[in-house]
Amino acid sequence: MVNQEELFSALHKMGINFFTGVPDSLLNDFCLYMTKNIPDGQHVMAANEGNAIGIATGHYLATGNIPVVYMQNSGIGNATNPLLSLTHPCVYSIPLILVIGWRGDPAVKDHAQHKKQGELTPVLMEDMDIPYEILDDDNTVIEKFQWAFDTAKTISSPVALIAKKGILTQKEKHQEYPESNLMNREEAISAVIDVLGEDAVYLATTGRATRELHEQLAIHGIDRDIEFLNVGAMGHLSSIGLGIALGTPEKKIVVFDGDAAAVMHMGSMATNGRYRPNNLIHIVLNNGVNESVGGQKSSGQIVDLTAIAKACGYETPLTFIDNKFNLQEMVKNWGDSSQLAFIDVHVRQGIRKDMPKLQIDHKEMKEALCKKLHK
Repeated sequence: MVNQEELFSALHKMGINFFTGVPDSLLNDFCLYMTKNIPDGQHVMAANEGNAIGIATGHYLATGNIPVVYMQNSGIGNATNPLLSLTHPCVYSIPLILVIGWRGDPAVKDHAQHKKQGELTPVLMEDMDIPYEILDDDNTVIEKFQWAFDTAKTISSPVALIAKKGILTQKEKHQEYPESNLMNREEAISAVIDVLGEDAVYLATTGRATRELHEQLAIHGIDRDIEFLNVGAMGHLSSIGLGIALGTPEKKIVVFDGDAAAVMHMGSMATNGRYRPNNLIHIVLNNGVNESVGGQKSSGQIVDLTAIAKACGYETPLTFIDNKFNLQEMVKNWGDSSQLAFIDVHVRQGIRKDMPKLQIDHKEMKEALCKKLHK
């Protein structure tokens, strides 16, 4: 891994002093350095990657200085619209430096949801007329950032640096979790299953919650044909839940969302509230951080998610829930009534060390769920 202090010192000398984006596991130490050393206002953690492109564009318009936008390559989809219709040379020609974590790199074994994105990452840059270099050697990282800065300035449009594993983060993450008396995600999931049992369909958000739901159904002795694990498509889980709820009004649908995921595409909450299916409960497992990519602070416990949900049309408690008793009471009340419901559950960070890795066949899981729902 490149020395982050030396890298950021070099970036400062180039005149690069504004950073925005969405954290990524392959950029973990790069992101953590910014969190600890770059003041708020110079480092802006965005809701999604398109949001970050807009923020960076505004910074350039205000200052004339070239900003950095960081993301995982899964976020290229969110960024594509503003990259093509805002910053592209055919439109406003805005110089940016994109730093992209290369999940699904064809040279590295990775999960199924990253495979195609990894294959297409360089292709997408070429198709969007974005010159790029690959960060694959610690000794050339600063040199390639200098290339990116010079090129973006010369052509007045975005350029990209695609980071391979181990360049902007350590090969193994070492996360420390603060002590807390709150439930963790798994305990909250278990508490809900205790109330609803096999009389519901359960959906889990991108990240560690998928492993935890998968494990808890087994612990409860419940067939896993009532689960949907959203291993990719971060931020879209409640939309999937809405589609299922509208299509199977006789089924109870439980969405276990994440705080950063819920914020990423918060507009879906307004859509859910507009159509208001009475068989959907949207539960945010809110630990206030982007845990699976390094623990950078999210907006989850800074903004009032309950008030937002209420304004969108959900039935909600007065504020967030932070204990098992109140969570189960809220879920039981929802199960006995007919209303679109939302619960913001504050949980502690961390996952138990002996949590099994997720080993599933995605298509088999889909077919099992479809068979269950189509009965």
